Amino acid sequence: MKKIKYISIALSILALHACKNKEEVKEQNEQPVLEKKDVQKTYAEISVAEGGEWKDRVYEGGTSFKNVESLTVPQSHTDHSWYLRYEGPGWESDKVGYRLYLDWRNAIDIFGKTTHSMVLKNVGQDGFDSYHEKQSWGSDILKVGKGLGLGSIGRLVNDEVKHFREVDSTKAAVNNATEMSSVDVNYYGWKTGEEKIDLSSTLSIFPGERYTKHTIQPSKSVAGIVTGIVNHGVTFLEGLSENKQWAYIATYGEQTLVPDDLGMAIFYNVATVTQMKKGVDDYLLEFEPTTQPITFYFLGAWEQEKDGIKTEKEFTGYLNEKLKILNKNQTL
Repeated sequence: MKKIKYISIALSILALHACKNKEEVKEQNEQPVLEKKDVQKTYAEISVAEGGEWKDRVYEGGTSFKNVESLTVPQSHTDHSWYLRYEGPGWESDKVGYRLYLDWRNAIDIFGKTTHSMVLKNVGQDGFDSYHEKQSWGSDILKVGKGLGLGSIGRLVNDEVKHFREVDSTKAAVNNATEMSSVDVNYYGWKTGEEKIDLSSTLSIFPGERYTKHTIQPSKSVAGIVTGIVNHGVTFLEGLSENKQWAYIATYGEQTLVPDDLGMAIFYNVATVTQMKKGVDDYLLEFEPTTQPITFYFLGAWEQEKDGIKTEKEFTGYLNEKLKILNKNQTL
């Protein structure tokens, strides 16, 4: 009997131990599953030089760059002052990158990317304009020259595009969120011809997209405000939505510094544009005079982009698909 009693006790202990192990396993299995951190797919920045000093209109002796969230552009700053890393704010998606010359030129340039990773944080850190040479991530690919580049703003006065040579002050800020990244630029006292106005500009980019949404708003209703695409003598394309409310102008062909093929396009609301014309350096869209916000979209599609568009036919098809979205939704 004693033997049976001892066996029963032993079995009870084993049963209790087994239950405890099951409870521990259950508790481990019920631990919350940590979500994998989202991979960053957009980014915007503006970076200023440190450690040097201004001499006339050049920042000399800079030892490093520091990213800032906002900036009032120094009065001494001009093109090639060596103060702003890659000359102004930059923004990118996993497809393409852009930069704005934050000086009198006010043109927008393209960073062609061969990777889906965010790269701007490292661009220009190893030498002020090293991005003009081929890098592991890609390079600066657009020759802007005297033009607007792609999707920037000027004012047409007596058939000449006026840039931002006369401005009282300029402020810029960047914002990074999960769903988008953006650059805000405010120009105060922009003088062209006999007119002097303020102008706000917001450039937004989105995950998985090539396009930048550009919204501008003038403080005064003036004629001649334009955007455009620099003209490199390649194929010119146009498209109109089925409801005739949206359209695009575009170019495609060998028009990079590489040299190789690049497509550039601007989508615009027909009601906001008074004319499309060929200027001295650019294909231009002139906006109707207004003090209301104007929104348009611009994009670059480089043939070396990872999983990118390789031919004019593919590019045209891509543009027409975006036009269908605008036709249906009135927005991209």
